[in-house]
Amino acid sequence: MRIVVVGASSGLGRCMGVGLAQRGHRVALLARRRDRLVSAAAEAGNGATAVVCDVTEPVSCVRAITEATDTLGGLDTLIYGSGIGVLASLSDVTAAQWARLFAVNVTGASLITAAAAPHLAATAGCAVYLSSLSASFTTPWPMLGAYAVSKAALDKLVEAWRIEHPSIGFTSIAVGDSSGGEGDSRTEFNESWDPAVLDTALKHWLEHGYMQGGLVDADHLTEVIDAVIRCGKSSFIPHLTLAPRPSGLVEERRR
Repeated sequence: MRIVVVGASSGLGRCMGVGLAQRGHRVALLARRRDRLVSAAAEAGNGATAVVCDVTEPVSCVRAITEATDTLGGLDTLIYGSGIGVLASLSDVTAAQWARLFAVNVTGASLITAAAAPHLAATAGCAVYLSSLSASFTTPWPMLGAYAVSKAALDKLVEAWRIEHPSIGFTSIAVGDSSGGEGDSRTEFNESWDPAVLDTALKHWLEHGYMQGGLVDADHLTEVIDAVIRCGKSSFIPHLTLAPRPSGLVEERRR
């Protein structure tokens, strides 16, 4: 399949892009950092291509999708893996932080979908979006409430796109904790967080059962997405949940 993976310079986005290319798909890797994308494309092999894209800029989204579809010769699947989080209590989240959260997690998803939709409609393709368990399947984690709100908005956005474009198979995947892969494929979700605030939050999450200790394996996630996009034109999977198993260490602590 001809696939565009957005957010492919690091973390789960990079894991998915590289993994899908290595499984035989033709993949265009989209993100802001060209050097990271070039490295990921080289690792992926199979003709994977790097395309610079800033999802917060409408012109950049259109240009990137045009470049990707020209290179791939069309588009069968869009995968949106971009996402950022703010570590702060809701009373402390600034207007600028709210704006940035929604620009990347929600508005960016819609802008890139708008650019890709005509190509996906032409092939009866599909679009997959990485959401979070905290958006609707669990309660929001303390200090990550704003992130949960943005992912809940993403889930509703996917539903809205599905209603307006029934010829495209839209899938929202709620994913639990994951560290991504190794090296540049490791998650950068918490890279900008204050270490002292994070340490306090980690203790609270562990003590109150928010962190179960387990992590979703990035390769397994890629396998799941590969299965989702192979459903064909006769069916699609609207919603999917991928939760980690609790680790033995956390269970021992509870005893």
